[in-house]
Amino acid sequence: MLETLRGAIAYMREKQILHKLGVAISIAIIATACYILYHMLQGLDVDDLYSALRDTEIRTVVLAGLCVAAGYFTLTFYDLFALRAIGRDKVPYRVAAFAGFTSYSIGHNVGASVFTGGVVRYRIYSAWDLSAVDVAKVCFLAGLTFWLGNAAVLGLGVAYHPEAAASIDKLPIWLNRAVAIAILIGLCVYVTWVWIKPREVGRGSWSVVLPGGPLTLLQIVIGIVDLGFCALAMYILVPDEPHVGFVVVAVIFVSATLLGFASHSPGGLGVFDAAMLVGLFQFDREELLAGMLLFRVLYYLVPFILSVILLSLRELIVGLRAKRVSAALRKLDEAANPGQGSPRGSGSSAS
Repeated sequence: MLETLRGAIAYMREKQILHKLGVAISIAIIATACYILYHMLQGLDVDDLYSALRDTEIRTVVLAGLCVAAGYFTLTFYDLFALRAIGRDKVPYRVAAFAGFTSYSIGHNVGASVFTGGVVRYRIYSAWDLSAVDVAKVCFLAGLTFWLGNAAVLGLGVAYHPEAAASIDKLPIWLNRAVAIAILIGLCVYVTWVWIKPREVGRGSWSVVLPGGPLTLLQIVIGIVDLGFCALAMYILVPDEPHVGFVVVAVIFVSATLLGFASHSPGGLGVFDAAMLVGLFQFDREELLAGMLLFRVLYYLVPFILSVILLSLRELIVGLRAKRVSAALRKLDEAANPGQGSPRGSGSSAS
């Protein structure tokens, strides 16, 4: 049975069926989100939206911004954990934090975060003698931390409050709870599987040793804390009335984030927003949109601008250092070979 499954997957990869299927799913998600947004935003009062933005207290925005900052701080440990897991202990935290922050903030906004984040990481880590294979392993383990955290948050949240998920997927409450319990069971099985003995995935130089049981639990905690801070920022920005519990907002937020991630739309644009509007239907539409816009500014726009500035400064510094090193080497070469100066000097001495 297992060999048959492997053969089927290999065949689909060879024929690029999985890639085509992924593209079709992304297009379907985006198209559905656009249709939902079109109908939900009909009759939107722009003046009320502007008033909701203007009436938002500065204290609320600052508090949400601090939660976003805490989320990004936690996110930097994705890379640090992955580097330590592949044995790259010499890379300091500051480099891992810089690579993690810039790769995720740019990947979130540009889209196709696996590719864009990998490119940014390689540019930074290559200076520390990490190969493309090493960077691919870091991306894989960081992504594993992300998905384990999502599975834990969704499983716990939906099992506790299945009505929140039902507001988005429109499935029966009992089915949502059953799926959540299945996710939690799968998570426990995975932790047990890696706890029993070292597990390895991939082949040859591309093989990765999966973190053991205790380290996997640490991965899950990192993912939960990261998502928890982000969901808390969204919870702070949604309207106060009617009162909706944090767990409900967190489940809907994580579900909307995953849908946006699956669509490969830059920043989940359109998909995330449609899911939030559908899931949090009980709020005033203009007030909810105001909170979502502020969240996009805090979580996507500000970190993206900071990342572009930081990467530009880094490239400038690296370029200046390279020029200095080149100039110093040229001077040493001229000092070691005084008779072999410029072509003009050589010509005059020959004459």
